[in-house]
Amino acid sequence: MAKLTGKVALVTGAASGLGKADAEMLAKSGATVYLTDVNDKDGKKAAAAINKKYKNKRAYYIHHDVASEKNWKSVIASIKRRSKRLDVLVNNAGVVVVATPETTTLKEFRFANSIMSEGVFLGCKYAIPLMKEKGGGSIINMSSVASHVGYPVFFAYSAAKGAVRSMTKSIAVHCQAMGYNIRCNSVHPSSIDTPMIAEANEKLGINPDEADGDMIGVGSAEDVANLVVFLASKESRFINGSELVIDNSLTVNPL
Repeated sequence: MAKLTGKVALVTGAASGLGKADAEMLAKSGATVYLTDVNDKDGKKAAAAINKKYKNKRAYYIHHDVASEKNWKSVIASIKRRSKRLDVLVNNAGVVVVATPETTTLKEFRFANSIMSEGVFLGCKYAIPLMKEKGGGSIINMSSVASHVGYPVFFAYSAAKGAVRSMTKSIAVHCQAMGYNIRCNSVHPSSIDTPMIAEANEKLGINPDEADGDMIGVGSAEDVANLVVFLASKESRFINGSELVIDNSLTVNPL
């Protein structure tokens, strides 16, 4: 699991859920990891838990609002000062607004897209210069199967994740054309057992344990984190501009 020894990674939205699992798995694989979030209490706890588990300091926490361009500049500058490099960026931070195209407010729509569309844009924009200084890297953008199928009750979320899907391809082609040796891929999970999904299910009155005929099930955060580590490593060197669906056949299941 030491395939990322010497690498430096940044994971946004890392205080809980997918981001927390990604950060821990990257650290387990040898990387120094910067966890960022607006939830300082849980973010600091997550970084401390990683350092305690692996007995040496591999994790740092930084307060970070991904919708703020000023914050992005500050976070990247801090990583450059401390670690001199950035090899892996996981644009993971996300929010869910439970509302349909008719009930979503403009304020809600803009909020969701400020985090998951603009936040991903800003992350790529400011990470690329630092990555290319040290010869390249891997950008992993967290999208969703919501960018592939219609989820009316997650309208703003789906729109933002669709933007992530499209931006990822343009970033991959741009970096390749410029000779930066920076790969960019998107990950598209289905329902994953995280606090964010649990909160959304509660709002919708859904109990996954009582779902009838559910042959697909709910994945774990570690399922996604394993894929993130692979995309961060040299073993995935020829995967670029791809959208990797991790959904136990949900998007292709005709039943």
